[in-house]
Amino acid sequence: MGGTKAAAEEIEVAGQTVRLSSPDRVIFPKRGFTKADVFHYYVSVGDGIMRALRERPTTLQRFPDGIEGEMFFQKRVPTRGVPPWVRTAEISFPSGRKAAELCPADLAHVAWAAQMGTVVFHPWPVRAADVDHPDELRVDLDPQPGTDFAHAATAAAELRAILDELGVTGWPKTSGGRGMHVYLRIQPRWTFVEVRRATIALARELARRRPELVTTAWWKEERGERVFVDYNQMARDRTIACAYSLRATARATVSTPVTWDELPDVDPDDFDLRTVPQRLAQRGDPHAGIDETGWDLTPLLEWAERDAADGEGDLPYPPDHPKMPGEPKRVQPSKDRDRPR
Repeated sequence: MGGTKAAAEEIEVAGQTVRLSSPDRVIFPKRGFTKADVFHYYVSVGDGIMRALRERPTTLQRFPDGIEGEMFFQKRVPTRGVPPWVRTAEISFPSGRKAAELCPADLAHVAWAAQMGTVVFHPWPVRAADVDHPDELRVDLDPQPGTDFAHAATAAAELRAILDELGVTGWPKTSGGRGMHVYLRIQPRWTFVEVRRATIALARELARRRPELVTTAWWKEERGERVFVDYNQMARDRTIACAYSLRATARATVSTPVTWDELPDVDPDDFDLRTVPQRLAQRGDPHAGIDETGWDLTPLLEWAERDAADGEGDLPYPPDHPKMPGEPKRVQPSKDRDRPR
């Protein structure tokens, strides 16, 4: 005979009543973490995750039956059955289509999303007040086969040296997997195209300084055993799991802000659903000051112009993105018949 299901609960979060149904449903089977565990995790890291999500259109990665079940990305908030206090923001995809995405105004929005089976939060790098001009430049350091987190951390440290020369503060965090993310707060004055160009310029400078460690090669066959700077994470409609978001891993790892000083000793597997709330409560949020200053992107755009003059122009966009002006051919190098041999 089957066991009795736990009763639904009504929990007050940020002044709103959020219903938590099926609290005993297992979301992370290998750890035994339940839907209630996920829900209460997000409430416990409220200050940190709201710093990452507040007023940002957010794609929800949902696992209604747990991480080993069906997964889907929800980019549109349903028109029915949604609490009246839930806020949305309209965003435009590269195709020109639009969607009203969840736009967390307070922690109740995060709790409601967790009730809906959301495990991972993927915010856009914009605020609801201006959805076409990013205020966050994201550097995604993605280890390729043959490399690991230690290589990504080394690349991040090299990136920090470049940012120090520019007088800019970078805010590092683990990806929740093998990679690293470094965020920059920027003034919301530039388009997605311009911010992506600036990201490419920064990535190229990093690769020049550590060519044996870092690559900007879009095609996997050209990357080798290096850390790939995924500049296309700054293309419109590309998102990254935010700070304090859980990841859909067996260990229930968390994308966790870290300080530069502790980075050399970090093991990303140490940050999970159980450990991160205690870390945040005891040590505070390493990203607490991230919103204090918005950086002028002009120096990086000047680097982009310099690179273009030297023959290093744009790089390929993602395959589902419309063809962009000045973009090179989207042809795998080994299959490009026009490529010099």
